[in-house]
Amino acid sequence: MTTTPAVRGTATRPEQSLARSGPFGGRAPFWVLRNEMDNLMSRFSGDGSLTQAFDALLDMSETDDEIEVRMDVPGIQPEEIEVEVTGNTLLITGERKEEKEEKSKTYHRIERTSGSFSRSMTLPCEVDSDQVLAECDKGVLTVLLPKSNLSKPHKITVKPKF
Repeated sequence: MTTTPAVRGTATRPEQSLARSGPFGGRAPFWVLRNEMDNLMSRFSGDGSLTQAFDALLDMSETDDEIEVRMDVPGIQPEEIEVEVTGNTLLITGERKEEKEEKSKTYHRIERTSGSFSRSMTLPCEVDSDQVLAECDKGVLTVLLPKSNLSKPHKITVKPKF
């Protein structure tokens, strides 16, 4: 069996490693179809009606003292975002208000979505929910979740026997 040396800049996701060019913008047709189906299915609510929603993307990082969550929320006012911590679960919900179409304009393309979003994630450890801070600046929500003292490592000094 021969091995191929690693090539700098190779794709790490399956959809990136398939088709690199062509009518699908560098993505294989299967992955384009799958993403479209996922988007369509995620828009159905519990009663079967089609609802408007959008993806709120986030990053979660951790230090010794806290967990930080940063989420892209462009066009959403801070008062339209709710942050809730229950145990080791973080729930962020919000809504981007729909802009009214002006009847005097001819629209050639409408891609910006409005509607609600909801993201729930399990935190890697217990946090002190009374000390959670959340702020929104330039379309980025930052949530700082201080770790509970029970979650922080405690160093125990081993002493010689008396």
